[in-house]
Amino acid sequence: MRAKSFALGSTLDLRLLPAALVTWSITLAGLHGGWPTAAALSCATLLLLPMAWRFGRGRAWRNGVLAVLIISSAAATGIAVRTHAVAAHPLRSAARQAEQAELRGTLVESPRPLQGASYGARRAQDRSVARLRLDSVEVDDRRTLVGGQVLLLAPTEQWGALTAGQQVTVHGKVLPPRNGELLVAAVATYEAPEGVSPAPSWQRAAEDLREGLRETSRAMLGPAAAGLLPGLVVGDTGKLPPEVVEQFNTAGLTHLTAVSGSNLAIVCGAVLLVLRLIGAGPAVSAVGAALAMIGFVVLAGPEPSVLRAAVMGSIGLLALVLGRERSALPILSASVVGLLLLAPGLATAAGFALSVAATAGLIVLAPVWADALHSRGVPVGVAEALAVPAAAHLLTAPLVAAVSGEVSVVAVLANLLAGPVVGPATVLGVCATLLAPVSGTLASALVWLAGPELEWVLAVARHSAAVPGASFDWPSGAGGGLLLAVLALMLLVVLRGRISRMVLAAVVLLFVVVVIPVRHRVAPWPVPGWTVVACDVGQGDGLVLATGRPHEAVVIDTGPDPVLMSDCLQRLEIRRIPLLLLTHLHADHVSGAPAVLSGRAVGALAVGSLREPAWAFREVTAAARANRVPVMRLSAGQRVRWPGLVLDVLGPRGELARTRSSEDANDASLVVKATTPHGRILLTGDVELPGQGELLDSRANLRAEVLKVPHHGSRYTTPRFLAAVRPRLAVVSVGAGNSYGHPSPLVLGELTRMGTRVLRTDQSGDVAIVQDEQGRRAVECGDPVRPEN
Repeated sequence: MRAKSFALGSTLDLRLLPAALVTWSITLAGLHGGWPTAAALSCATLLLLPMAWRFGRGRAWRNGVLAVLIISSAAATGIAVRTHAVAAHPLRSAARQAEQAELRGTLVESPRPLQGASYGARRAQDRSVARLRLDSVEVDDRRTLVGGQVLLLAPTEQWGALTAGQQVTVHGKVLPPRNGELLVAAVATYEAPEGVSPAPSWQRAAEDLREGLRETSRAMLGPAAAGLLPGLVVGDTGKLPPEVVEQFNTAGLTHLTAVSGSNLAIVCGAVLLVLRLIGAGPAVSAVGAALAMIGFVVLAGPEPSVLRAAVMGSIGLLALVLGRERSALPILSASVVGLLLLAPGLATAAGFALSVAATAGLIVLAPVWADALHSRGVPVGVAEALAVPAAAHLLTAPLVAAVSGEVSVVAVLANLLAGPVVGPATVLGVCATLLAPVSGTLASALVWLAGPELEWVLAVARHSAAVPGASFDWPSGAGGGLLLAVLALMLLVVLRGRISRMVLAAVVLLFVVVVIPVRHRVAPWPVPGWTVVACDVGQGDGLVLATGRPHEAVVIDTGPDPVLMSDCLQRLEIRRIPLLLLTHLHADHVSGAPAVLSGRAVGALAVGSLREPAWAFREVTAAARANRVPVMRLSAGQRVRWPGLVLDVLGPRGELARTRSSEDANDASLVVKATTPHGRILLTGDVELPGQGELLDSRANLRAEVLKVPHHGSRYTTPRFLAAVRPRLAVVSVGAGNSYGHPSPLVLGELTRMGTRVLRTDQSGDVAIVQDEQGRRAVECGDPVRPEN
């Protein structure tokens, strides 16, 4: 990018900015206040029009004010009509009563799995969400032809393969929607769709192209890179490993996998470059770029950020055809006004706001900062490379903090390092997507060429996220975002003064050189000489046992959240896992398995005899195959040993070892006694009364110095079982604020009466068993993970 592209020193064209801000504000007020508020605003703007006409006669500001009032009146009237239609919709009364209904309509978007931690026998990804544009509804045997949109919450297994544009019939419970959205209701269904029509041909073609990219990526790249390339090209992050997602969040690189104006700019820029190289004129170039834009929108899907980028690009192409100089800020303002008038729901979409904020940063701040750096002797290219990510990060940070409750410190540097290779990787990915149906060999070659760029981006994210203090917690919600926005504005004011800049630089240097290292040395983790660590993975189990070899450990269960388990292993500096043992296949014990299997040398995955729930077994074995990890079965009586660790499998035995029902999965848990240099540890999975009784009847030696309390401390643990173990220390792996009542006061009371010290991960965080200087067993704790509101 040349310096002149920034129009350094030029005056910003602010004429359309007030219209964009007022339109956005009125739309938000109408969405949250309902149609009476929007109608009142419409009347107010209409009343102000003649006043502005009369009192502004001969004034320079009259035309601008009149234009803003006309646009505001259109926005207020439009949102009033839409919100009134939603409020008067026939499904609203059914939603207030939570009635059952049959709905017929067209999918506006492809169903996407819910994200988040998983508990019990199911997981969040079992449910998907999608929007349905209604054709008719039937409530109480009365069918009505209606319009409007509803939000569907449906089973992923039956709905995950559908695409936008397909007509479906759904039976489910009608519920009130969230405030601030133009939805008539939310519908929860547990049934498969009926009357499914074929997808539109263009949607089928786009999905075939996307699937071709996924297949080629899986064949040519590693798991992380294969998940990243579809994310860069079309925003498809479904196969991106969870630990990579977290690394991107911490490093401030999440925007790379969200289709936005940058993707469109890369694709259209490549097309324009080719057309200009062959001598095409402005009109031909504009037509070629327009076709590329339309094709990319079809390929990526009509996401809010894609639509904004498409509108901006369309206006820019029109300027190119007419031979007029493109003005970036008016184009951005015009795109905001146009999109909000056509689709008011975008006003509350986080992706839309992030896209607009990032573009505004590039338009308003980056040119000034690049000019300032260049005037101080910094080369033009370096100045722009520094200014662009810094400006984008500054304006998007308040929105990111409001959504995620986290602020990245390394985002600017990470974007600076990753940015140069994103464009080539994206172009190669798009070309591979288009060529896959024609020539798999050429597509594979292009994906292979994109491999080094993808690995570089992944390395940047990984190392940036590993920096001590790479991110810090921040209050989420509107209050936290507003607070950070105020601080960002104050920072901009401070940067205007030379002395202030010097003081700020000194503070930042002090923070980086002194505060962060001291913070991490005051409470070092991992503690030296640990034998076993119960990771704080929320409401689930995740345990790590040292084998006696550096950076190597056995992992038993992986918790419900892959990010938390991966973070724990990263803190413990575990690089090799000779055995990953899953006590049973409930989600709160296995959902983190893909994160453990990827990015580390895993020798084998061990499970018990039960293969239920079936979905969990399928996904665990698929993750093992993808990482070339063999799957083995363990049963009672088997022993596995390492230099500093011996594992003896004690159960299940008898009938429980032959169970085939997912309802008995808890009692079919593998029960393992670990012998370590610091004593014996009994690891019990989720065994309840039948499983504990079988262990007692088997007369197995249950005696252990440390007990991992069964089933997160549930009340289904007998005093007789605890007496047989007689632990000196009991560890309860449990999530803070869980809704199950874990751990039970009865079990805690029984352990206390026995003289057992009880530690809980919800109160102590990671719990490590170590040996002190006198050779006695000791305990060290990390910081607990707190549940999100």
